[in-house]
This record gives sequence, structure tokens and C-alpha cells, in this order.
Amino acid sequence: MRKDQLHSIPNLKEQRAVLRNNMTPAEEELWRLLRKHKLSGHKFRRQHSIGSYIVDFYCASEKLVIEVDGSVHDSAEAVANDKVRDETLQHLGYKIVRIRNSEVFDYPEQVLKRIAAAFENK
Repeated sequence: MRKDQLHSIPNLKEQRAVLRNNMTPAEEELWRLLRKHKLSGHKFRRQHSIGSYIVDFYCASEKLVIEVDGSVHDSAEAVANDKVRDETLQHLGYKIVRIRNSEVFDYPEQVLKRIAAAFENK
């Protein structure tokens, strides 16, 4: 697949819309913190597709993917799948930041600092 064909693949449009309309509470909270250029003026998209993957949040200007992980990501199979996903996206030049659901609620300022630090690490 060519790099110019990686984003917003039409056959994933409906699935992206379903995910946007059914965000987890942690995703909703992080979206509240990120939307409208609130973090260093950066624009984020939610439930954005890159290749066959739909990522939770994406900042195009930084090629930054943010994944918000709950307990569903704790099984051995999920850990292995996330590893392959992360390696694939990194190979394509994307930075990945994984955040636990609990971190969004318990440490929102630290979460935003981690995301901002990823901007600086180009």
C-alpha cells in the first residue's frame, strides 16, 4: 500500500464512525483534553485509520498515534497484537504513545506532558 493511501480508507469509514460514537469514558475524557487544539495548538483526530488499523487519536503534524488502553489490552493475545500493531506503525514512521485508562482520570496533567514530550522527540 502506498503511503498516500494509508489514511482514512473508505471501507473503514463506517467502523470509524461507530467507534467515535461509542468511545470509552477514558477516550471521551482524553478527547475533551485534546480537542480544539488545546495541547500546544496541535490538531488531533479521533478514531482515525492508518492502513487497516483504527487508532484512538492521531496528530498528523507530528505523526503521533495515541492509544488509550483498558483491561482488554492485558491478555497475552492482546499484548502480542498491540506489539505487532505498534511495530507496523513505527515502521511506517509513526510515534506511538500508549496510555492506560486509569492514567487519563488519575493523572491527566502527566498524560498531557507525555504527549507533549512526544512532540519534542522527532
